[in-house]
Amino acid sequence: MADPHFFSVADPFSLGEIARIGGGTLGPGADPARLVRDVAPLETASFDDISFLDNRKYIPAFTASRAGACLVQPALAERAPPSMALVLTDEPYRAYALIAQAFYPDPVPSGVIDPRAVVDPSARIGVGTEVAAGVVIGPRVEIGRRCTIAALAVIDPGVVIGDDCTVGAHVSLSHCLIGHRVVIYPGARLGQDGFGFALSRDGYTKVPQLGRVIVGDDVEIGANTTIDRGAGPDTIIGPGCRIDNLVQIGHNVHLGRGCVVVAQVGISGSTRVGDFAMMGGQAGLIGHLSIGDGARIGAQAGIIRDVAAGETVVGSPALPAREYWRQRVVLEHMARRDKAREPEK
Repeated sequence: MADPHFFSVADPFSLGEIARIGGGTLGPGADPARLVRDVAPLETASFDDISFLDNRKYIPAFTASRAGACLVQPALAERAPPSMALVLTDEPYRAYALIAQAFYPDPVPSGVIDPRAVVDPSARIGVGTEVAAGVVIGPRVEIGRRCTIAALAVIDPGVVIGDDCTVGAHVSLSHCLIGHRVVIYPGARLGQDGFGFALSRDGYTKVPQLGRVIVGDDVEIGANTTIDRGAGPDTIIGPGCRIDNLVQIGHNVHLGRGCVVVAQVGISGSTRVGDFAMMGGQAGLIGHLSIGDGARIGAQAGIIRDVAAGETVVGSPALPAREYWRQRVVLEHMARRDKAREPEK
């Protein structure tokens, strides 16, 4: 069970409801009226809990588990303990996510604006939105319905936020248009000046950053991530993107739909990323590149050229994955051969 100091569990669900929520079907002999009270890992689950098996590595834990119910692929159902009720699904992990959301729903905003918040009279705040202590909301800000604005967030003049959004503690927003159902985790910074300078013999001349940050619907932006506003064209984060903690996105970058950007990735200015591209942790992209739809960039990859749609690249400087690993095999073979030739000392 999750720590009740931090999480409140919902009322029990029947196995029939569980199967419906997770999009699965009950296994043979499972009682649809039987109640399930919580979710838990295979190793610690009890008779009142439901768990899941999504990786064959954990089959031993599955066969030894005391979970009363489990989400499992049909092909692995025969490995279950006799007392375990099964919910059969081809996507156990996704089903678990949906069921865990049902047991632990997000808190509903209180709709209260704390008197210790500073809200400009010209700002418009939608019905049901909660504004915590220490928040500063500037002139002409528009915030939609049922949002949560956590403590000490700062929302600068003119920012627009859609419905059902969460803005974490200490977030700062400027020059932003933010869609619906967006989650921005604590400490994130959106809309600050992009890193733009003209270099000459006289030094650096600052280029005014006159664009915005436009965030589509259903985006998550991790803690302490920074997204610079555009220099003229806008910086755009497409609908459904998932951006991890500590990511840097430069001015004029355009992320397509459903991109995944893992922690400590840096994307330099004016790079365009296609739909559903994925970037592993600490990858670095120089500016003005084109990353195609569905491209996959490995962790710590250094990207200095365009990446085609559907291509997987790794290494620094990055190469197509098969070419990179072929080169590694050749180098290792050469190193072993040279070592074998060395005279004994």
